[in-house]
Amino acid sequence: MPSPDRTAGPACRLLPLVRGSVGALLVFTLLTAAPTPAPADTPDPPAEQEKSFEITDHLLLVPIRNGAEKAQVSLFIDGKRVRRFSAELAGAEDDVSFWTYFDLSRFEGGEARLVASGPRPARVELIRQGDTYPGEEELYAETWRPQFHFTSRRGWNNDPNGLVYFEGEWHLFYQHNPVGWAWDNMHWGHAVSEDLVHWRELGDTLFPWSDDARGHVFSGGGFVDWKNISGFQDGDEPPLVVAFTDTEAGESLAYSNDRGRTFTAYDGNPVVAHEGRDPKILWHEPTGRWVMIVYDESEERAIDFYSSADLKEWRFESRLPGFFECPELAELPIDGGPESRWVVFAADGEYVLGSFDGRVFSPDHEGKHRLWHGNFYASQLYSDAPDGRWVQIGWARGNDYPGMPFNQGMTVPVDLSLRQTKDGPRLFAEPISELGALREEHRSLPTAALPEGDNALAGLAADVFEIDSTLQLDDTVVVTLTIGGAKVVLNGARRTLRCGAAEAPLPVAEDGRVRVQVLVDRGSIEVFAGDGQVALAEGVLLPRGDKALILHTAWGTARMVSFDLWRLQSIWPER
Repeated sequence: MPSPDRTAGPACRLLPLVRGSVGALLVFTLLTAAPTPAPADTPDPPAEQEKSFEITDHLLLVPIRNGAEKAQVSLFIDGKRVRRFSAELAGAEDDVSFWTYFDLSRFEGGEARLVASGPRPARVELIRQGDTYPGEEELYAETWRPQFHFTSRRGWNNDPNGLVYFEGEWHLFYQHNPVGWAWDNMHWGHAVSEDLVHWRELGDTLFPWSDDARGHVFSGGGFVDWKNISGFQDGDEPPLVVAFTDTEAGESLAYSNDRGRTFTAYDGNPVVAHEGRDPKILWHEPTGRWVMIVYDESEERAIDFYSSADLKEWRFESRLPGFFECPELAELPIDGGPESRWVVFAADGEYVLGSFDGRVFSPDHEGKHRLWHGNFYASQLYSDAPDGRWVQIGWARGNDYPGMPFNQGMTVPVDLSLRQTKDGPRLFAEPISELGALREEHRSLPTAALPEGDNALAGLAADVFEIDSTLQLDDTVVVTLTIGGAKVVLNGARRTLRCGAAEAPLPVAEDGRVRVQVLVDRGSIEVFAGDGQVALAEGVLLPRGDKALILHTAWGTARMVSFDLWRLQSIWPER
């Protein structure tokens, strides 16, 4: 994924590559041509600095200065390059925005050599070893750390990747820059959870410019190869397999025989070479073949469908135009019954329902539908989830955390379902029930009319909390919930729901009732309306501490049918 931009879909765009015989000739010419003498007024080339040491501690500590000119750094262990990254290195101890790190445990006792080129103030000697990192004592207690949304310990994150459930663990891989507050150096970070709520970060597992990848490690999916069709299994358990985009090669595979703790790149990578990215693979039982759905940008924005008998040799099957990056494909039952539809969506969340025969997706309707609105991008569904669940997590794109050693995060996990409505089958998203384990300090309010202008929540204040309410609205009323200055607005006349810059349809029932759930965390507000028929996510930095809640109506009448508020506990260990 390249540097985010609001118009081009930030999460997954492939950087331009030199391809083909002409590109190879160009590269050869550039490498073999005689050097041209530099003009006399050309600045000195970037300074190169080196540092050698024996690995005695398990962390390599890297000082970051946000906004500094980037240095290019390579780490060699026993003569082999194991890490390469671009970083805004601090020039002095008192100029560090935050410290980050790489785990060197597997290299203990090795001889390390750091080579950095770039601006002279980038002091490679400030990079050092340690068993702890500066700032670790404040981990998860930082000013703007979200309390029930996943965020990485250090650095930038964007798309969720490789979502797969296996042996009691929900695996969350994700696009990660471990050495910067902004997008760069795309690794796959890794965290696991037993309940989809409390996360344990395991560190990065796929590395750019390594044995696993020739370039950036962009997005992709994960799954269990239950029958070992790939032949990757080594041991008693089936392998976890992930598919990812290697930006210098194509769509590639890696597999794990230790429950996702380490991965081995398939030596036949790439399995698909094309202009595109973000493969998601699933097993199609009726045809007995694997299916890969992947973004293709060679001629038009489209999703391509490939199939394979063994995960290694892939055959192009069909193309579905009109979609961008990070595609997803799944078959969901309607209202939990025997009838089902296949759904295709991509990074922006717009979706199409239809049929799929293992080769061609046939839409049921013209145009696209939308479930999510606001700061929600590049979501993915869990593979192999128990009890027939379809659990979805998205990137909370644009949720910035200034001054923090981390940036961006994930949306709350939701259960995705397909339900029949008056307009036909539609997707619904509801926060997972497991979040209920975080509830404490419950407050409820009685059924009552909401007088115009009065604050129905006078005396209520909260910081990190959940509201579950049902309101009855007339056709003219506007109901506003104010939380520390941020507003959630239900407009009965326009039938709209608004929070910050995001606006969505408000699904009011025929009797004027609408259920509205609001989740408030540090840095975000998420709203689910109509039992999840509409979902909205918005990034907002609210004042710390208890926030007075204000609920008032204007230009009409409304009635509070039910109202429950719970404070939510932190998912992070206490410090």
